[in-house]
Amino acid sequence: MAQAYTPGLTVTRRATHRVRRILPLAGDVLVQQGEQVQPEQIVARTHMPGPVIPINLANQLCVPAADVPGCMKMQVGDLVNPGDLLAETHGLFGYFRSGYLARAGGVLESISEVTGQVILRGEPQPVQVLAYLGGTVVEVIPEQGVVIEADVTFIQGIFGVGGEAYGPVRMICSSPEEELSASLITGDMRGAVIVGGARMTGEAIHRAIEVGAAAVISGGLDDQDLREVLGYDLGVAVTGSENLGTTLIVTEGFGEIAMARATFDLFRSREGDRASVSGATQIRAGVMRPEILIPLSAEEKEQITEPEHLSGILIPGAPIRVIREPWFGRLGEVADLPSEPHVLESESKARVLEVRFTDGSTAIVPRANVELIEQ
Repeated sequence: MAQAYTPGLTVTRRATHRVRRILPLAGDVLVQQGEQVQPEQIVARTHMPGPVIPINLANQLCVPAADVPGCMKMQVGDLVNPGDLLAETHGLFGYFRSGYLARAGGVLESISEVTGQVILRGEPQPVQVLAYLGGTVVEVIPEQGVVIEADVTFIQGIFGVGGEAYGPVRMICSSPEEELSASLITGDMRGAVIVGGARMTGEAIHRAIEVGAAAVISGGLDDQDLREVLGYDLGVAVTGSENLGTTLIVTEGFGEIAMARATFDLFRSREGDRASVSGATQIRAGVMRPEILIPLSAEEKEQITEPEHLSGILIPGAPIRVIREPWFGRLGEVADLPSEPHVLESESKARVLEVRFTDGSTAIVPRANVELIEQ
């Protein structure tokens, strides 16, 4: 049987998924292997070094740099509080002394007789890592973090902004073709993962942020609306650190695009269940997709079998999405995979496939212009 390989998104009712939750610096792991954890449970913590506060005492006291150590009233390792006398000159015959009162607090880290500077180190900043995924700790990495595994409904998006969020799935559109407008968002959606249909409007995003929604997910998004919400052009970079208060994810792309029916129906089947959401996206090397993870209950695990995942394999019947014009955003399935290169309208040759769209029409499309929807 003919087959080919192409990148794709995963939209599946059941998959065994693992996440690595790692500290930026060595610290303490708070859970054990085999332990069941909840998404918002702290699994590891550490402290980042506090901010460095340089003080040029030679200038402040009007003395040579080499005299600064002899003027110090506090020594390396001492805790300095705002208002403490940090250094004082000897004056003339004990008179006309000048001193320096600390304007900020911290630990005295160093004193330099070369530059006349002292360094204060501010309080360490606590860093906590949440489990993110409710499941079983399958590996503990000493002083670093853990690996968590769970059977989940797993849905990847095309693009997202904002960090990790948690909340119950709330459907607010009646069909995948319905626009997600501000009028559909109500005050009782605080903390919810709102799922729409087609394009989410800029007004809807502002309304979701206003009511305190955890996340908004829909088929499409206008780039001008995104620019207006963020206040700047996003550019090509890793997203996920935006401080909107609400995570945004689009499942299909930019513009007036309806959510894929299979994706919409999958969300609808999990309405009310609690989801873990991440808007982090990277479209260059090391591709990272935004994702929605909804853990399965014990009963659901018995009822739902995990499908065979043929990662990246195109075969006749495989569901795909066209990602370039003139059929950008259209969904269909692979009807045929011709083995010979095809001459395109540009008179160049490329390997192609025949796609059968959901309305029954067909087209010849370069294989590089489609992505697989893994189910």
